Amino acid sequence: MTRIRAISAGLGAFLITSLAASVLLAGEAAERSDLTPKDKARVASVTRPTEDFSKAEGFELMQGGAGTSPRGVSADSFSDFSANITFAEEEEFKLGNALFRKLWVSSPSSTQASDGLGPLFNARACQSCHLKDGRGHPPEGDRDHTSMFFRLARPAATTEEQAKLDRLDAASLPDPVYGGQLQDQAIPGMAAEGRMAITYVEQTVNLSGGETVTLRRPSYSVSDLNYGPLDPTTTLSPRIANPMIGLGLIEAIPEEDIRALADPDDLDGDGISGKAQRARDHRTGEIKLGRFGWKAQNASVRDQSSSAFAGDIGISTPDDIRHFGDCTEKQTACFEAATGVQPRLGDTEAPDPVLELVTFYAKNLAVPKRRDVDDAQVLRGKEIFYASDCIACHRPKFVTSRKAENKAQAFQLIWPYSDFLLHDMGEGLADGQAVGDATGREWRTPPLWGIGLTQVVSGHSFFLHDGRARNLTEAILWHGGEAEAARKAFAAANPEDRKALITFLESL
Repeated sequence: MTRIRAISAGLGAFLITSLAASVLLAGEAAERSDLTPKDKARVASVTRPTEDFSKAEGFELMQGGAGTSPRGVSADSFSDFSANITFAEEEEFKLGNALFRKLWVSSPSSTQASDGLGPLFNARACQSCHLKDGRGHPPEGDRDHTSMFFRLARPAATTEEQAKLDRLDAASLPDPVYGGQLQDQAIPGMAAEGRMAITYVEQTVNLSGGETVTLRRPSYSVSDLNYGPLDPTTTLSPRIANPMIGLGLIEAIPEEDIRALADPDDLDGDGISGKAQRARDHRTGEIKLGRFGWKAQNASVRDQSSSAFAGDIGISTPDDIRHFGDCTEKQTACFEAATGVQPRLGDTEAPDPVLELVTFYAKNLAVPKRRDVDDAQVLRGKEIFYASDCIACHRPKFVTSRKAENKAQAFQLIWPYSDFLLHDMGEGLADGQAVGDATGREWRTPPLWGIGLTQVVSGHSFFLHDGRARNLTEAILWHGGEAEAARKAFAAANPEDRKALITFLESL
């Protein structure tokens, strides 16, 4: 009997029972204000990890709750609106979709409602990075750089800068010349900042059963810098675009339920020490739970959207009034360019309702329904996933708040397979870049729903924050730090069990 079968037969039952107890206690301790005592009991029961892997769980097919897309598998599987929004809201969704796809142009332009691009930028439209609302990719072969960029940050150089970070007035400090991210495109007449350069070194990993897997370890640099050198302390953090599905449901998860899962000092001794990220709300300045972005640096879908408008496209919004995008004071020509602000429309380049509509669109992209939930191999893979304690970070289920902003997201049983906390993923995945409360080794647990449709929707199977993993097996084998035990369990399993686990993930 392999190690994984031993875990599944014996220790797995203990882990699941213990986790069920911890979830129940966490739910009680969280004291959600939106639930009656009867509701609390229902939520604790329905979110308790299953112990029965002989069949699918109730409602498991509908992983996005009542809003789950009923459509079959296609290249547009991530682009459907939530099935339970109203007819009037469908119009808002379609208007937001049009704005999400809109190509912005430089100023001045005859298309006055669409100008203001850059002057330095990474993409001309939201859709350019999130093609078909899916996952980005590294620039390989004939694939361009558009859906991947370098986040730039440096440590504090003065006590004042450190105090700014401590107060969360900034999540990170930008490079003095190049700002918070490297812009590899520019409007006519202006030089782009530089180009991303990636090299890979391959390494072989031996798995049980005589199988071997080749991982590729990336090294990153910047070429063709046009504004002088980077600060010597500036770090490069590559980021691919995240899938867009289920964002409104994630925002509707009660903050108490996510915080209840945090164990930053590993008081229970299980080796998992998830940490809640803190982020400032762009409009109110309040400190809230961060839950969006690779390091959970944004608290809401709207904050994530406004950050992308300014940082990726160079378009100002009411929540991020940077008419010149990510330009810095050292880039004087950038501030001499015309902006796209039209006083008759508002005081920013993308005034409301533009930001509101794009946010509504992003919040209501439906999660696709599960596939093959009753398949024997899928159920076996699910059992292995649970028994290997992958669910310590990739928590299967939540019930959203009854007080959700939109009824479509209220009181829904959802299956994102994430705790939305920060975890140390080991030196192999470290980017050395601190963001808010996240260290250079910590990343937010990414939700897994929809992961099995990556090839169909996005046309590739690159995973992790920088797309280094070329398939799900490689992605698992890059796990380290708090996920080291789960990685070892996967590597030690027999080939049939590893295949079953991958088949389960592909069903999500």
